[in-house]
Amino acid sequence: MNRPLRDLSRPTTPCSAVQARMAEETAARAAAAGPAPALPEDAGADPVLRVELAAVTDSLAPELVSLSRDLHAHPEVGHAEYHAVAAVAELLRTHGIDSEVGVFGMETALRAEIGAAEDTPATHPGVPTMAILAEYDALPGIGHGCGHNVMCANSVGAFLALAELSRRRPGVLPGRVVLQTTPAEESDTAKEILAQRGMLDGVDAAIQTHAYAHDLADQTWLGVRRMSAVYTGIPSHASSQPFMGRNALDAATLALTGLGLLRQQILPMDRVHAVVDDGGRVANVIPERAELNLMVRSKYPETLKDLVGRVEDLLRGAALMTGTGVEIITDANTNEMPVRSNGPLLAAWVRSQRERGRDPLPAGVVPETIAAGTDFGNVSLRVPGIHPLIKVTDRDDVALHTREMAAAAGSPTGDAAAVDGAYGLAAVALDWLHDADLRDAVRADFEAAGGAVDVAGFWEE
Repeated sequence: MNRPLRDLSRPTTPCSAVQARMAEETAARAAAAGPAPALPEDAGADPVLRVELAAVTDSLAPELVSLSRDLHAHPEVGHAEYHAVAAVAELLRTHGIDSEVGVFGMETALRAEIGAAEDTPATHPGVPTMAILAEYDALPGIGHGCGHNVMCANSVGAFLALAELSRRRPGVLPGRVVLQTTPAEESDTAKEILAQRGMLDGVDAAIQTHAYAHDLADQTWLGVRRMSAVYTGIPSHASSQPFMGRNALDAATLALTGLGLLRQQILPMDRVHAVVDDGGRVANVIPERAELNLMVRSKYPETLKDLVGRVEDLLRGAALMTGTGVEIITDANTNEMPVRSNGPLLAAWVRSQRERGRDPLPAGVVPETIAAGTDFGNVSLRVPGIHPLIKVTDRDDVALHTREMAAAAGSPTGDAAAVDGAYGLAAVALDWLHDADLRDAVRADFEAAGGAVDVAGFWEE
């Protein structure tokens, strides 16, 4: 069949059948899987308390939507979230809650605490402590294409709802709740830095949400290793004496080619992607320097470590083939680790969302191929945690990090998610604080999955 020549000034349009087929398969798996496990009615907090908590959350809805919309209208990239942190601090102050900005040496990190006796330190072993984490950084050029404005409203709203419930019913929080904002999720591994500086000291569990195109109890989050490879060659005239040069860009090109060939021999969920940050200045000089920026991802910590080793061998091989030098640079801190989700906490989340008219899909329904990374993984390997996804759009085909997702995060569906997610996180915290058996189950699930991991020393083992 003769196909007409396309307009070569424009890229081709990705096949829409891919997403259509994925949607069909997701629906079929959802029907076969049945509902996600939910906490039974006789577990967690008293149903009367949960009803009151829901009413409190709904009374906060205008303020939570306003916060979400404000952040959406003022997107800020990582470590520059000055408007966002000020907005959160002001909202807390409006409700009579003091907060500290600039905690743990990070200018746009905020911390506030409620519950338990004021003279009891958070690190006291007899005080169950739940941390609610909040993100609010945006993407350059796209804005809140990851919906962090909604996620922030979820976390701050949950904290305010618990604080108001505690004001109405003194002693209703038999433990402590910490609100900790965590900047720069998109551009840095800030949660790892904050954890090393003491963010999780005395914390027994941590929770937060993520905006998405589905209500989803659990989804695969890949571990990530960020790397740079700097190749150093010898410059020479590209026409009169090319034989006297050693081409750094050739090394980078061979490395990219090697990465492309490597992809056939890696796990289906593994990801390796790279860009050329520097490849020379002019065509008539053999490039003396070239730099690749890479991200290596895998589903499990041990497979991530193995894949990184293979990529490092490949990068060195490109230097050997071209007679160039290479320096492989990695971050001082461990990058995003795979998220380990806690089953009992997820069951509490599912119950809370059904109370809001949502029905989170269980793990394994949405294809694993739709997977990214988050530094919440670094938290979930230190303490029990969950990172459920909440639907902010009425379209299943809207992807993260797109302008379409950014628009959804500032729409009425995003507003609804801001309130529903706030109740969900508050309910999970309340269930956990009120039920010692649930706390024991949460800890048992965490230990069965491997217990605490030395995340900071992961790459030194």
